[in-house]
Amino acid sequence: MRQLSCLARFLACAVVTTALAGCQTAGMSGITGALNARAEAPADPTRTAEIAGDKYRANPKDPAAALAYGQALRAIGQRSQAVAMLERATLANPGNKTVLAAYGRALADNGNFSAAFDALSNAHSPDNPDWRILSVQGASLDQMGRNEEARRYYASALKLAPGEPSVLSNLGMSYVLTKELPKAEDTLRQAYSSGRADPRVRQNLALVIGLQGRFAEAEGIVRSDLPPDEAAANVAYLKQMLDGKGDTRRGGVLAAGE
Repeated sequence: MRQLSCLARFLACAVVTTALAGCQTAGMSGITGALNARAEAPADPTRTAEIAGDKYRANPKDPAAALAYGQALRAIGQRSQAVAMLERATLANPGNKTVLAAYGRALADNGNFSAAFDALSNAHSPDNPDWRILSVQGASLDQMGRNEEARRYYASALKLAPGEPSVLSNLGMSYVLTKELPKAEDTLRQAYSSGRADPRVRQNLALVIGLQGRFAEAEGIVRSDLPPDEAAANVAYLKQMLDGKGDTRRGGVLAAGE
């Protein structure tokens, strides 16, 4: 099981990044590491960031401008800059929970998981919890190795949003991190069968099925989002990783976010 342990550690690096990737300002998708899925990229994300930056600098106290700029910076991989800018935005907008939530997401995206968890804890309250924030808090806890605690956060999120596929996907991948693959598959199948699952949920399910050696079944699921040759290549790479021949630093099968 040494190869699976290595895969689990590699997946841990992907959990929060993909949980946060593609989230809009007002919400968080909370989907964890997956086989590569094709996603539409903005026509020119660098130009989008430049425009958002100009608007923010024109009025740095405007929370909407700060949120848009933070999202744009993260989209082009400028994670540290997003953290610094959103930290300033929280100081300029004390008490604004939406800005604080964006700051927490940026911290997690930058690998500052403990600080992210604390910031996100202050971005909502027990009497008015946000299931999206709970899900990302769970992903942050998973990243810190606090898997059982993470699952309590997912359970709380699911009470607010029953059957939400993004939360179920996070929970399923949490089980992968502790090598509980049958539980992971059962949970991801719940997400997959909801009718609301996006490509990342499907690819997470394919990953878990592949990790159990059912490569043909995994490839069939991957083909929902990738051309046949790419689907076959991804599954072949997963086989190599399980055989101890793959390079976990490569961004092939196990995507680390967008």
